[in-house]
Amino acid sequence: MKQTLNGLLFLLIFSLFGVQCTFLKEDKNIENYWENPVPIDLEEIVNRGFIRAIVDNTSASYYIYRGRRMGYEFEMLRNLASSLGVRLHLIVKPDISEAFKLLNMGKADIIAMNLEITEERKVLANFTKPIGQISTVLVQRKSNRMITEYSELQDRVIHIRKDAVYRDQLNSIKELYGLDLTIIEDDEDTENLVNRIVKGEIDMTILDKENAMVNATYFENLDNSLEISPNSDVAWALRKNAPELEKAINEWITKRKKSGYFNMIYAKYFQNSKNSYFRNNSPFSSLSGNAISPYDNLIKKGSDTLGWDWRLLASLVYKESRFDTTATSYAGAVGLLQLMPVTLARFGVENPNDPYQSLMGGVNYLIYLDKFWLERIPESNERIKVILASYNIGHGHVEDAWRLAIKYGGNPQTWESIAHFLKLKSDPEYYRDPVVKSGFAKGHLAVNYVDDVMILYDSYRVLIEP
Repeated sequence: MKQTLNGLLFLLIFSLFGVQCTFLKEDKNIENYWENPVPIDLEEIVNRGFIRAIVDNTSASYYIYRGRRMGYEFEMLRNLASSLGVRLHLIVKPDISEAFKLLNMGKADIIAMNLEITEERKVLANFTKPIGQISTVLVQRKSNRMITEYSELQDRVIHIRKDAVYRDQLNSIKELYGLDLTIIEDDEDTENLVNRIVKGEIDMTILDKENAMVNATYFENLDNSLEISPNSDVAWALRKNAPELEKAINEWITKRKKSGYFNMIYAKYFQNSKNSYFRNNSPFSSLSGNAISPYDNLIKKGSDTLGWDWRLLASLVYKESRFDTTATSYAGAVGLLQLMPVTLARFGVENPNDPYQSLMGGVNYLIYLDKFWLERIPESNERIKVILASYNIGHGHVEDAWRLAIKYGGNPQTWESIAHFLKLKSDPEYYRDPVVKSGFAKGHLAVNYVDDVMILYDSYRVLIEP
């Protein structure tokens, strides 16, 4: 009996320690996420057709202005994606430490935040050739108590963005001058910290000089004259096990620097203060307002009728007309949702230049398409993509792809399968198939169209409140 009890006790102790060791091992694996990054390199990115980049919603990185995606980092990333022959998918993530985790987990391929290259960060990732150089400055309100030299930071409080290099820069100043200075790291992006300074909620922060210059153009009471650190190289971060991607991006950087492209983009966003002011102060900017276009209220009414998120319908309107009520395509499509004359007449639009009539005509057409596909594709998220493709290329061509999916063993209830066969409708083997009724089509353009709308919708959904 005693031996049995001892044996049970041994097993219990072994089990507890075994489980504890397992937990500790798992915790270590989670903590050291950078040691075994997911193996995704250029070939895998090209094969899947898109590259994922982490950006920040700031005036220096990425934002929405009048429905259009803009930003210094965004324009460079879009150019890079085009040179690689892939599409660009963006992930808005102001948390820098979380960005490195997503990168190594294979959820992203680039961190494009103008990161200063530090020894600490080089443990987490590799870095491209320098994109440029930045210095950092103290940002504060203009007053007679302004900080003009480091010694005046004694007993002051500075709020900075969490995980930025600003902490190390300030600690160096503290040590050098023997200052009692309080540094508070906040889970906020730089734009929010600046807004808090303007409102008087905090006294000061640290920003990259270019970002501070942009903010100073539309907040006249901001001062950024005290430099915290001199110019240093900044770059984009990549997984350590993606050498081919790193090589391709470095070649792209070298070519674009020689061509003057980087200088042109820099001037557009940082040297034209008037344009920066209007883009960043506009109610139609994700940096200062929550509107996409002057027609948001109409779009919201239309989306209520349709049963869509209004930001999805806004994405479609932007794709079709850029919110221009007078827009006319080469084929004769007109209005906010670019309807052809026969469709205008069918859905009761008498004046296509009238925003409400034009929008509701398009909404009624979308309702018709929704009813057409409802029984065949019951899942709403899948059906929306099929509706968008039908809106672009005609539901006859999409129905052909649906029939091909059935014939060749695809899943006719998923957009992925329908898109696969829609792209094949430019191949004689498929557009001459007996189940095809509408013939040849450049189906890949319709698939790209759906991707464009959904990518824009993802941005609206992240940056614009419902």
